[in-house]
Amino acid sequence: QVQLVESGGGLVQAGGSLRLSCAASGLPFSGRAMGWFRQAPGKEREFVATINWSGGSTTYADSVKGRFTISRVNAKNTVYLQMNSLKPEDTAVYYCAAAATAARTKYDYDYWGQGTQVTVSS
Repeated sequence: QVQLVESGGGLVQAGGSLRLSCAASGLPFSGRAMGWFRQAPGKEREFVATINWSGGSTTYADSVKGRFTISRVNAKNTVYLQMNSLKPEDTAVYYCAAAATAARTKYDYDYWGQGTQVTVSS
């Protein structure tokens, strides 16, 4: 049974930082691309970042480029999202997901975590 479990969310002031983690089990983690998405109330789930199986290639949404960093440690079956210079508009539930190849569209991901809430106060 595949499980993706996010952690590290919370409440932070604007300008602050958080690091999200996503621990995977039940799938060949090192063979999978991983992605982070987010969904704010009343909005569609949107792409944040993706990383290929080796960690050698990453892609970011324009809205987070230069502030967020996605990384992975295959030996720990874990993917991370370091979020710096947080803004109130980053407030959302953040989800990690697994795909066959790195992609920006949510429909390319076949496994999803339950999400972790990130709230940025102004």
